[in-house]
Order: sequence, then structure tokens, then C-alpha cells
Amino acid sequence: MSNSIKTDDVIFNFFKQICDEKNDKKCVELGNNWIKAMESNLDNMEANLDEVDKIKHKQDLKNNRDHLNSLKSKNSSEWREYATQCMVEIMDNKTQ
Repeated sequence: MSNSIKTDDVIFNFFKQICDEKNDKKCVELGNNWIKAMESNLDNMEANLDEVDKIKHKQDLKNNRDHLNSLKSKNSSEWREYATQCMVEIMDNKTQ
């Protein structure tokens, strides 16, 4: 039995925190922390790409940044809905 933590489980639990948070301000704060973490991940990935791969993945990186920017104005209800959708997707992918 493996004790390793699966990335999907960590992400699922983070989104569950967003859904379970009763305080609207804290819910939005969790969502905004998610955005910051994902932006940091994108920055790190991009920094580690060579120039050819940067060009190759330019549109994907832009699409991911655009998606994160679209999340920045979400209120707590919207964050809970988004987090729920993400949790469903994670569960769907586990069963495939």
C-alpha cells in the first residue's frame, strides 16, 4: 500500500475546503489563494521551458492564465459552484 499523496487528492481536498467554508470572505480568500498558487505554478513551468517549448506551448499558457484571470472576480457562491464542478471532474477522471 502506497503512502504517497496523489495530486488529485490534494486538489480535491482544497476544493472541498472552498465548498465547506461557511464564511464567505474566507471562501473567496481560499479561491484567491488557489489562483495565486496556480499562477506561481505556471510561472515556474514557463521558466523551465526552453525557447522552442515556450513557443510551442504559448497558447496553452495564455489559455491557462486567461482562465485564472476569469476566476478573480468570483464571489463565494461562484467559488463554491466552481469548486464543486472541479471536484466532480476529479471524481469522473478517477473512474475512467
